[in-house]
Amino acid sequence: MLLAFSGITGVGKSYFSEEITKKLNFKKVNTIRTRTIRPGEQNGKTGLFMTKEELEQLKKEGKIIYDFEVFGGSYAYKKDEILSDENYVFEMYYKTIEDWKKIRPDIVTIYLIPKDINKALEKIKERNLTKEKEEERLKETNQQYNEFINNKELQEKFDYILYNDYDVESEKKLMELIKKIM
Repeated sequence: MLLAFSGITGVGKSYFSEEITKKLNFKKVNTIRTRTIRPGEQNGKTGLFMTKEELEQLKKEGKIIYDFEVFGGSYAYKKDEILSDENYVFEMYYKTIEDWKKIRPDIVTIYLIPKDINKALEKIKERNLTKEKEEERLKETNQQYNEFINNKELQEKFDYILYNDYDVESEKKLMELIKKIM
C-alpha cells in the first residue's frame, strides 16, 4: 500500500509518518529535496537532500517517477519506492493529488487538518526558520487551510479527512483507520 498524508504545514504529517513506520511496519518514502537542511533534520532520515544537479542525474537515469517545485525548492520521488508492493508512507503536497492518483490509482490519501489552526501555526514558529521564511510559510498555511475548508471539490479528492488535536486520541483514531484500511 502507498499511503499519503497531506495537510497544512505544522499539522503533524511528519510525526504521523514516523509513528506509522514504527508501529505498523511501513517504510518511509524518501522525499528528495533540493532545499537546505533545517536544524534537526537529517539526510537519509528526514528525506534525501541533494543538489539540483544530483536530482537531474537521477532523472536522466530514469530513477525518478515524479518531481515538482514548491516553496522555492525541488521535490522528487524515486520510482522504486513509489511503485513498490511493500507498505510505504509519505507526505504529499495537496495540489499534487491528481498527479498521484494517475501514478498510483490505488494510493490511499489522508488529509490531516488541525482542530485549531493556531496550534499548527505555533508548530511552524518552532521550526527555526528565518523571519522571512516563517512569515511566508504562515501566510501559505493560512491560505491552504482556508482553501481546503471552503472547497468541497478539493476535499472530495481525498480518501479520508482526519482532524488532529495534537493528542493521543487523534493518533489513536489515525492508527485505527490505517489498520482498518490494511
